[in-house]
Amino acid sequence: MTAIAHRPADQFSVQVFVPQGWPEAVQAPGTPEWKESATSWLLGCCPSDYRDYPVLHRHPGILARFAADFVERQIQASRELRSNDQPSLLDEEAAELHLLATRKAIALVEEALRGKIFIRSTTR
Repeated sequence: MTAIAHRPADQFSVQVFVPQGWPEAVQAPGTPEWKESATSWLLGCCPSDYRDYPVLHRHPGILARFAADFVERQIQASRELRSNDQPSLLDEEAAELHLLATRKAIALVEEALRGKIFIRSTTR
């Protein structure tokens, strides 16, 4: 018969870390239901009809790629609009900054969905 040693749960506490730019609406990787929160957030980055495709709910990695492509096209359209010297430049600059932050957040979520583990740097 094998004996199993029991240790207090806090002895193996793991500190969850997410990098700067991680979306607030998405739970940290490895926590319960983090993939569900990532899927919900990614769907919010896509056209609304993407919610109608069950395959995207089952495969958040593919959804992340679609979201990244969609946001990238929005960034390109915003830049084209700004290059045409439209009068609402400040609004477009703010929108582009938001899109750039969203693109970074999507990339982080996509990396986590593919198994990347984020480790806090201890260098000072």
